[in-house]
Amino acid sequence: MIDRDFYLDELIRKMGNGEVKVITGIRRCGKSVLLFDLFYQYLLDQGVDEKQIIKIELDQRRYYKFRNPIVLCEYVESVVTAEKEKRFFLFIDEVQLTSKVVDQENGGIEVTIYDMLNELRAYRNLDVYVTGSNSKGLSSDIATEFRGRASQIHVYPLSFREFYSAVGGDERKALEQYMLYGGLPRITALADEKDKKAYLTNLYQELYIKDIVERNAIEREDLLGDILDFLASQISSLTNPTNIANAISSIKNEKVNPALVAGYMQYIMNSFMISQARRYDVKGKTYFKYPSKYYYTDLGLRNARLNYRQYDPGHLIENLIYNELLRRGYSVDVGVVADRSDGRNVQKEIDFVVNDADKRIYIQSAFRMDTDEKANAELGSLLLAKDFFKKIVIRLDIAHNYYDDNGILHCNLLDFLQERMELL
Repeated sequence: MIDRDFYLDELIRKMGNGEVKVITGIRRCGKSVLLFDLFYQYLLDQGVDEKQIIKIELDQRRYYKFRNPIVLCEYVESVVTAEKEKRFFLFIDEVQLTSKVVDQENGGIEVTIYDMLNELRAYRNLDVYVTGSNSKGLSSDIATEFRGRASQIHVYPLSFREFYSAVGGDERKALEQYMLYGGLPRITALADEKDKKAYLTNLYQELYIKDIVERNAIEREDLLGDILDFLASQISSLTNPTNIANAISSIKNEKVNPALVAGYMQYIMNSFMISQARRYDVKGKTYFKYPSKYYYTDLGLRNARLNYRQYDPGHLIENLIYNELLRRGYSVDVGVVADRSDGRNVQKEIDFVVNDADKRIYIQSAFRMDTDEKANAELGSLLLAKDFFKKIVIRLDIAHNYYDDNGILHCNLLDFLQERMELL
Protein backbone atom coordinates (compact mmCIF):
# COMPACT_ATOMS: atom_id res chain seq x y z
CA MET A 1 0.00 0.00 0.00
CA ILE A 2 1.51 3.30 -1.12
CA ASP A 3 0.87 6.25 1.16
CA ARG A 4 -1.01 9.11 -0.51
CA ASP A 5 -0.70 11.55 2.37
CA PHE A 6 -1.22 14.64 0.23
CA TYR A 7 -4.74 13.54 -0.71
CA LEU A 8 -5.49 11.87 2.62
CA ASP A 9 -4.76 15.14 4.41
CA GLU A 10 -7.11 16.91 2.00
CA LEU A 11 -9.90 14.46 2.79
CA ILE A 12 -9.29 14.88 6.51
CA ARG A 13 -9.47 18.69 6.23
CA LYS A 14 -12.82 18.46 4.44
CA MET A 15 -14.47 16.04 6.84
CA GLY A 16 -17.84 17.23 8.07
CA ASN A 17 -17.98 20.35 5.89
CA GLY A 18 -21.58 19.69 4.85
CA GLU A 19 -20.68 19.00 1.23
CA VAL A 20 -20.37 15.84 -0.85
CA LYS A 21 -16.70 15.00 -1.24
CA VAL A 22 -16.06 14.06 -4.87
CA ILE A 23 -12.80 12.26 -5.64
CA THR A 24 -11.88 12.82 -9.27
CA GLY A 25 -9.03 11.70 -11.50
CA ILE A 26 -7.97 9.56 -14.41
CA ARG A 27 -8.91 5.87 -14.30
CA ARG A 28 -6.58 3.60 -12.30
CA CYS A 29 -4.82 6.47 -10.51
CA GLY A 30 -5.79 5.22 -7.05
CA LYS A 31 -9.06 6.96 -6.16
CA SER A 32 -10.75 3.85 -4.76
CA VAL A 33 -7.70 2.85 -2.72
CA LEU A 34 -7.53 6.36 -1.29
CA LEU A 35 -11.13 6.21 -0.11
CA PHE A 36 -11.79 2.55 0.68
CA ASP A 37 -8.38 1.69 2.14
CA LEU A 38 -6.39 4.71 3.27
CA PHE A 39 -9.19 6.98 4.46
CA TYR A 40 -11.14 4.00 5.80
CA GLN A 41 -8.14 2.96 7.91
CA TYR A 42 -7.71 6.54 9.11
CA LEU A 43 -11.29 6.58 10.41
CA LEU A 44 -10.80 3.26 12.18
CA ASP A 45 -7.60 4.59 13.77
CA GLN A 46 -9.60 7.58 15.02
CA GLY A 47 -12.00 5.27 16.82
CA VAL A 48 -14.83 5.20 14.28
CA ASP A 49 -16.73 1.89 14.44
CA GLU A 50 -16.64 0.06 11.08
CA LYS A 51 -20.44 -0.25 11.32
CA GLN A 52 -20.61 3.54 11.01
CA ILE A 53 -18.87 3.42 7.61
CA ILE A 54 -21.30 2.52 4.82
CA LYS A 55 -19.37 1.21 1.82
CA ILE A 56 -21.11 0.75 -1.54
CA GLU A 57 -19.13 -0.28 -4.62
CA LEU A 58 -21.49 0.11 -7.56
CA ASP A 59 -19.28 -1.82 -9.97
CA GLN A 60 -19.67 -5.02 -7.92
CA ARG A 61 -22.62 -7.36 -8.45
CA ARG A 62 -23.78 -7.47 -4.83
CA TYR A 63 -24.31 -3.70 -4.93
CA TYR A 64 -26.08 -3.52 -8.30
CA LYS A 65 -29.45 -2.86 -6.68
CA PHE A 66 -28.10 0.44 -5.36
CA ARG A 67 -27.65 1.69 -8.90
CA ASN A 68 -31.29 2.60 -8.49
CA PRO A 69 -30.89 5.95 -6.69
CA ILE A 70 -34.17 5.60 -4.78
CA VAL A 71 -33.16 2.20 -3.39
CA LEU A 72 -29.75 3.65 -2.47
CA CYS A 73 -31.23 6.66 -0.71
CA GLU A 74 -33.82 4.66 1.21
CA TYR A 75 -31.20 2.19 2.42
CA VAL A 76 -28.81 4.86 3.66
CA GLU A 77 -31.63 6.80 5.29
CA SER A 78 -32.73 3.68 7.17
CA VAL A 79 -29.22 3.31 8.60
CA VAL A 80 -28.54 6.92 9.62
CA THR A 81 -32.00 7.60 11.07
CA ALA A 82 -31.98 4.43 13.19
CA GLU A 83 -29.14 5.82 15.32
CA LYS A 84 -29.27 9.58 15.02
CA GLU A 85 -26.80 10.09 17.85
CA LYS A 86 -24.03 8.42 15.83
CA ARG A 87 -22.03 9.90 12.98
CA PHE A 88 -21.95 7.91 9.75
CA PHE A 89 -19.71 7.99 6.71
CA LEU A 90 -20.98 6.98 3.26
CA PHE A 91 -18.46 5.78 0.65
CA ILE A 92 -19.77 5.19 -2.88
CA ASP A 93 -17.42 3.96 -5.60
CA GLU A 94 -18.06 4.31 -9.35
CA VAL A 95 -20.98 6.73 -9.27
CA GLN A 96 -22.51 6.74 -12.74
CA LEU A 97 -24.79 8.86 -14.85
CA THR A 98 -27.55 6.28 -14.71
CA SER A 99 -30.85 6.71 -16.54
CA LYS A 100 -33.42 8.62 -14.56
CA VAL A 101 -35.76 6.72 -12.26
CA VAL A 102 -39.39 7.70 -11.76
CA ASP A 103 -40.30 8.34 -8.12
CA GLN A 104 -43.93 7.21 -8.05
CA GLU A 105 -44.39 8.05 -4.36
CA ASN A 106 -43.60 11.72 -4.95
CA GLY A 107 -45.66 12.73 -7.95
CA GLY A 108 -43.92 10.63 -10.57
CA ILE A 109 -40.89 12.91 -10.85
CA GLU A 110 -37.65 11.72 -12.41
CA VAL A 111 -34.64 11.50 -10.13
CA THR A 112 -30.96 10.63 -10.52
CA ILE A 113 -28.32 9.53 -8.07
CA TYR A 114 -27.27 13.17 -7.82
CA ASP A 115 -30.70 14.12 -6.51
CA MET A 116 -30.47 11.38 -3.92
CA LEU A 117 -26.95 12.29 -2.82
CA ASN A 118 -27.94 15.90 -2.39
CA GLU A 119 -30.85 14.71 -0.26
CA LEU A 120 -28.54 12.58 1.87
CA ARG A 121 -26.14 15.49 2.22
CA ALA A 122 -28.72 17.23 4.39
CA TYR A 123 -28.42 14.66 7.19
CA ARG A 124 -26.24 16.20 9.88
CA ASN A 125 -24.97 12.85 11.10
CA LEU A 126 -23.85 11.72 7.62
CA ASP A 127 -20.67 12.59 5.71
CA VAL A 128 -20.75 11.61 2.00
CA TYR A 129 -17.79 10.63 -0.21
CA VAL A 130 -17.98 9.44 -3.82
CA THR A 131 -15.69 8.49 -6.69
CA GLY A 132 -16.55 7.94 -10.31
CA SER A 133 -14.86 7.75 -13.68
CA ASN A 134 -16.14 5.66 -16.53
CA SER A 135 -17.90 6.00 -19.87
CA LYS A 136 -21.29 6.55 -18.24
CA GLY A 137 -20.22 9.17 -15.76
CA LEU A 138 -16.76 10.63 -15.55
CA SER A 139 -16.00 12.30 -12.28
CA SER A 140 -15.81 15.73 -13.92
CA ASP A 141 -19.57 15.41 -14.45
CA ILE A 142 -20.17 14.38 -10.87
CA ALA A 143 -18.57 17.53 -9.51
CA THR A 144 -20.54 19.65 -11.99
CA GLU A 145 -23.89 18.08 -11.13
CA PHE A 146 -23.66 19.07 -7.48
CA ARG A 147 -23.51 22.72 -8.52
CA GLY A 148 -21.38 24.18 -5.76
CA ARG A 149 -22.46 21.68 -3.12
CA ALA A 150 -19.42 19.47 -3.48
CA SER A 151 -15.77 19.54 -2.48
CA GLN A 152 -13.53 18.10 -5.15
CA ILE A 153 -10.34 16.18 -4.40
CA HIS A 154 -8.50 15.63 -7.67
CA VAL A 155 -6.12 12.66 -7.62
CA TYR A 156 -3.19 12.33 -10.01
CA PRO A 157 -1.08 9.25 -10.75
CA LEU A 158 1.77 8.73 -8.32
CA SER A 159 4.12 11.65 -8.02
CA PHE A 160 7.79 10.76 -8.31
CA ARG A 161 8.10 11.08 -4.54
CA GLU A 162 5.27 8.58 -4.04
CA PHE A 163 6.66 6.33 -6.77
CA TYR A 164 10.13 6.35 -5.20
CA SER A 165 8.70 5.52 -1.77
CA ALA A 166 7.44 2.28 -3.33
CA VAL A 167 10.42 1.28 -5.51
CA GLY A 168 13.41 2.75 -3.63
CA GLY A 169 16.97 2.24 -4.86
CA ASP A 170 19.04 4.69 -6.86
CA GLU A 171 17.11 7.92 -7.42
CA ARG A 172 18.41 8.49 -10.93
CA LYS A 173 17.46 4.97 -12.07
CA ALA A 174 14.05 5.31 -10.43
CA LEU A 175 13.53 8.57 -12.32
CA GLU A 176 14.39 6.88 -15.61
CA GLN A 177 11.77 4.20 -14.88
CA TYR A 178 9.23 6.83 -13.87
CA MET A 179 9.77 8.84 -17.04
CA LEU A 180 9.36 5.69 -19.13
CA TYR A 181 6.48 3.90 -17.43
CA GLY A 182 4.75 6.68 -15.52
CA GLY A 183 3.04 6.69 -12.15
CA LEU A 184 -0.07 4.51 -12.35
CA PRO A 185 0.14 2.60 -9.05
CA ARG A 186 -0.09 -0.86 -10.62
CA ILE A 187 3.24 -0.24 -12.38
CA THR A 188 5.11 -0.42 -9.08
CA ALA A 189 3.96 -4.03 -8.60
CA LEU A 190 5.17 -5.19 -12.02
CA ALA A 191 8.82 -6.21 -12.21
CA ASP A 192 9.08 -7.33 -15.83
CA GLU A 193 9.50 -4.66 -18.50
CA LYS A 194 7.24 -6.54 -20.92
CA ASP A 195 4.49 -6.74 -18.30
CA LYS A 196 4.68 -3.00 -17.71
CA LYS A 197 4.43 -2.22 -21.41
CA ALA A 198 1.59 -4.69 -21.93
CA TYR A 199 -0.32 -3.27 -18.97
CA LEU A 200 -0.09 0.32 -20.20
CA THR A 201 -0.86 -0.54 -23.83
CA ASN A 202 -3.92 -2.63 -22.94
CA LEU A 203 -5.13 -0.07 -20.42
CA TYR A 204 -4.89 2.70 -22.98
CA GLN A 205 -6.83 0.87 -25.67
CA GLU A 206 -9.27 -1.21 -23.65
CA LEU A 207 -10.16 1.31 -20.96
CA TYR A 208 -9.34 4.91 -21.73
CA ILE A 209 -10.17 5.02 -25.42
CA LYS A 210 -13.31 2.92 -25.00
CA ASP A 211 -14.46 5.24 -22.20
CA ILE A 212 -14.09 8.29 -24.43
CA VAL A 213 -15.71 6.63 -27.44
CA GLU A 214 -18.71 5.24 -25.54
CA ARG A 215 -19.29 8.28 -23.39
CA ASN A 216 -19.31 10.74 -26.28
CA ALA A 217 -20.77 8.45 -28.97
CA ILE A 218 -17.70 9.10 -31.13
CA GLU A 219 -18.12 7.91 -34.72
CA ARG A 220 -14.56 8.55 -35.93
CA GLU A 221 -12.45 6.47 -33.56
CA ASP A 222 -9.67 6.57 -36.15
CA LEU A 223 -9.62 10.38 -35.94
CA LEU A 224 -9.57 10.22 -32.15
CA GLY A 225 -6.54 7.96 -32.39
CA ASP A 226 -4.80 10.34 -34.79
CA ILE A 227 -5.35 13.24 -32.38
CA LEU A 228 -3.99 11.22 -29.46
CA ASP A 229 -0.94 10.28 -31.53
CA PHE A 230 -0.33 13.91 -32.48
CA LEU A 231 -0.65 15.20 -28.93
CA ALA A 232 1.61 12.44 -27.63
CA SER A 233 4.31 13.28 -30.16
CA GLN A 234 4.00 17.03 -29.60
CA ILE A 235 4.08 17.38 -25.80
CA SER A 236 5.62 20.70 -24.79
CA SER A 237 5.04 22.10 -28.30
CA LEU A 238 2.55 24.84 -29.14
CA THR A 239 -0.39 23.77 -31.27
CA ASN A 240 -4.11 24.28 -31.85
CA PRO A 241 -7.02 22.34 -33.39
CA THR A 242 -6.46 23.86 -36.83
CA ASN A 243 -2.81 22.80 -36.92
CA ILE A 244 -3.76 19.32 -35.79
CA ALA A 245 -6.55 19.08 -38.38
CA ASN A 246 -4.17 20.17 -41.14
CA ALA A 247 -1.52 17.66 -40.07
CA ILE A 248 -4.01 14.82 -39.99
CA SER A 249 -5.52 15.92 -43.32
CA SER A 250 -2.14 15.65 -45.03
CA ILE A 251 -1.60 12.16 -43.64
CA LYS A 252 -5.09 10.81 -44.33
CA ASN A 253 -5.49 12.68 -47.61
CA GLU A 254 -8.94 13.90 -46.59
CA LYS A 255 -10.36 17.15 -45.28
CA VAL A 256 -10.57 17.14 -41.48
CA ASN A 257 -12.78 19.73 -39.81
CA PRO A 258 -10.90 21.73 -37.11
CA ALA A 259 -14.16 22.11 -35.14
CA LEU A 260 -14.47 18.32 -34.97
CA VAL A 261 -10.86 18.07 -33.81
CA ALA A 262 -11.50 20.72 -31.14
CA GLY A 263 -14.50 18.74 -29.90
CA TYR A 264 -12.53 15.51 -29.71
CA MET A 265 -9.72 17.29 -27.89
CA GLN A 266 -12.20 18.52 -25.29
CA TYR A 267 -13.47 14.97 -24.79
CA ILE A 268 -9.88 13.83 -24.19
CA MET A 269 -9.29 16.59 -21.65
CA ASN A 270 -12.61 15.81 -19.92
CA SER A 271 -11.34 12.27 -19.40
CA PHE A 272 -8.29 13.69 -17.55
CA MET A 273 -5.85 12.02 -19.96
CA ILE A 274 -4.44 15.31 -21.21
CA SER A 275 -4.44 18.85 -19.83
CA GLN A 276 -4.08 22.19 -21.55
CA ALA A 277 -1.64 24.94 -20.57
CA ARG A 278 -2.68 28.31 -21.97
CA ARG A 279 -0.26 31.04 -23.02
CA TYR A 280 -0.09 34.13 -20.81
CA ASP A 281 1.36 37.52 -21.76
CA VAL A 282 3.51 38.36 -18.75
CA LYS A 283 3.62 42.09 -19.49
CA GLY A 284 0.16 42.53 -20.97
CA LYS A 285 -1.43 40.30 -18.34
CA THR A 286 -3.77 38.68 -20.87
CA TYR A 287 -4.28 35.18 -22.23
CA PHE A 288 -3.87 34.13 -25.84
CA LYS A 289 -6.70 32.04 -27.27
CA TYR A 290 -4.35 29.92 -29.41
CA PRO A 291 -1.97 28.17 -29.58
CA SER A 292 -1.58 26.22 -26.32
CA LYS A 293 0.52 23.39 -24.96
CA TYR A 294 -0.90 19.98 -24.11
CA TYR A 295 0.59 17.58 -21.59
CA TYR A 296 -0.16 13.94 -20.80
CA THR A 297 -1.36 13.28 -17.26
CA ASP A 298 0.78 10.13 -17.16
CA LEU A 299 4.02 9.75 -19.09
CA GLY A 300 3.70 5.97 -19.22
CA LEU A 301 0.45 6.27 -21.14
CA ARG A 302 2.04 8.81 -23.47
CA ASN A 303 4.98 6.53 -24.18
CA ALA A 304 2.73 3.50 -24.63
CA ARG A 305 0.65 5.41 -27.17
CA LEU A 306 3.77 5.95 -29.27
CA ASN A 307 5.02 2.40 -28.66
CA TYR A 308 8.05 3.86 -26.85
CA ARG A 309 9.45 5.26 -30.10
CA GLN A 310 9.86 8.91 -29.08
CA TYR A 311 11.81 9.22 -25.86
CA ASP A 312 12.94 12.83 -25.67
CA PRO A 313 14.15 13.53 -22.10
CA GLY A 314 13.82 17.30 -22.49
CA HIS A 315 10.16 17.19 -23.42
CA LEU A 316 9.38 14.45 -20.91
CA ILE A 317 10.97 16.45 -18.10
CA GLU A 318 8.91 19.50 -19.04
CA ASN A 319 5.73 17.37 -18.96
CA LEU A 320 6.84 15.90 -15.64
CA ILE A 321 7.41 19.31 -14.05
CA TYR A 322 4.05 20.56 -15.30
CA ASN A 323 2.22 17.58 -13.76
CA GLU A 324 4.03 18.03 -10.46
CA LEU A 325 3.10 21.71 -10.29
CA LEU A 326 -0.56 20.91 -10.93
CA ARG A 327 -0.50 18.14 -8.35
CA ARG A 328 0.70 20.63 -5.74
CA GLY A 329 -2.31 22.80 -6.49
CA TYR A 330 -0.71 25.65 -8.40
CA SER A 331 -2.21 27.52 -11.33
CA VAL A 332 0.17 26.98 -14.25
CA ASP A 333 0.41 28.86 -17.57
CA VAL A 334 2.91 29.12 -20.40
CA GLY A 335 4.55 32.55 -20.21
CA VAL A 336 5.17 34.86 -23.15
CA VAL A 337 7.57 37.83 -22.98
CA ALA A 338 8.58 40.28 -25.68
CA ASP A 339 12.21 40.73 -26.73
CA ARG A 340 12.76 44.13 -28.39
CA SER A 341 16.53 44.21 -27.96
CA ASP A 342 17.35 44.27 -31.67
CA GLY A 343 14.52 46.55 -32.73
CA ARG A 344 12.12 43.70 -33.46
CA ASN A 345 9.25 42.49 -31.29
CA VAL A 346 10.06 38.81 -30.82
CA GLN A 347 7.95 36.67 -28.52
CA LYS A 348 9.92 34.37 -26.26
CA GLU A 349 8.69 31.71 -23.91
CA ILE A 350 8.89 31.06 -20.21
CA ASP A 351 7.99 27.44 -19.72
CA PHE A 352 5.76 27.98 -16.69
CA VAL A 353 4.22 30.95 -14.94
CA VAL A 354 3.20 29.50 -11.58
CA ASN A 355 0.68 31.28 -9.39
CA ASP A 356 -0.48 30.62 -5.85
CA ALA A 357 -2.89 33.37 -4.78
CA ASP A 358 -0.79 36.58 -4.80
CA LYS A 359 2.52 34.73 -5.18
CA ARG A 360 4.21 33.98 -8.49
CA ILE A 361 7.31 32.23 -9.76
CA TYR A 362 8.75 31.69 -13.22
CA ILE A 363 10.16 28.27 -14.09
CA GLN A 364 12.25 27.06 -16.98
CA SER A 365 12.68 23.34 -17.62
CA ALA A 366 16.08 22.17 -18.89
CA PHE A 367 17.41 18.67 -19.43
CA ARG A 368 20.89 20.14 -19.56
CA MET A 369 22.56 23.52 -20.10
CA ASP A 370 26.01 22.43 -21.26
CA THR A 371 26.62 25.16 -23.84
CA ASP A 372 26.47 28.96 -23.77
CA GLU A 373 23.79 28.86 -26.45
CA LYS A 374 21.51 26.66 -24.37
CA ALA A 375 22.16 28.69 -21.24
CA ASN A 376 21.36 31.96 -23.00
CA ALA A 377 18.16 30.51 -24.46
CA GLU A 378 16.89 29.28 -21.09
CA LEU A 379 17.96 32.25 -18.98
CA GLY A 380 17.21 34.98 -21.50
CA SER A 381 13.44 34.57 -21.28
CA LEU A 382 13.49 34.73 -17.50
CA LEU A 383 15.53 37.94 -17.54
CA LEU A 384 13.08 39.54 -19.97
CA ALA A 385 10.34 39.34 -17.34
CA LYS A 386 12.11 42.23 -15.57
CA ASP A 387 10.22 41.95 -12.32
CA PHE A 388 11.02 40.77 -8.81
CA PHE A 389 9.22 37.44 -8.78
CA LYS A 390 11.32 34.37 -8.08
CA LYS A 391 12.92 32.75 -11.13
CA ILE A 392 13.99 29.10 -11.27
CA VAL A 393 15.65 26.80 -13.79
CA ILE A 394 14.98 23.13 -13.01
CA ARG A 395 17.80 20.98 -14.43
CA LEU A 396 19.01 17.41 -14.42
CA ASP A 397 22.68 18.18 -15.05
CA ILE A 398 23.70 19.78 -11.75
CA ALA A 399 24.62 18.09 -8.47
CA HIS A 400 23.46 20.84 -6.13
CA ASN A 401 21.26 23.93 -6.14
CA TYR A 402 22.68 27.44 -6.44
CA TYR A 403 21.82 31.05 -7.33
CA ASP A 404 23.62 32.65 -10.27
CA ASP A 405 24.70 36.29 -10.57
CA ASN A 406 21.27 37.27 -11.91
CA GLY A 407 19.50 35.88 -8.86
CA ILE A 408 18.10 32.91 -10.76
CA LEU A 409 17.88 29.69 -8.75
CA HIS A 410 19.30 26.63 -10.53
CA CYS A 411 17.54 23.62 -9.02
CA ASN A 412 18.27 19.93 -9.42
CA LEU A 413 15.26 18.08 -10.84
CA LEU A 414 15.39 15.34 -8.20
CA ASP A 415 15.45 17.90 -5.39
CA PHE A 416 12.35 19.50 -6.90
CA LEU A 417 10.49 16.21 -7.34
CA GLN A 418 11.45 14.94 -3.88
CA GLU A 419 10.34 18.28 -2.39
CA ARG A 420 13.75 18.96 -0.86
CA MET A 421 13.42 22.63 -1.77
CA GLU A 422 10.62 25.17 -1.41
CA LEU A 423 9.19 26.88 -4.46
CA LEU A 424 7.42 29.77 -2.75
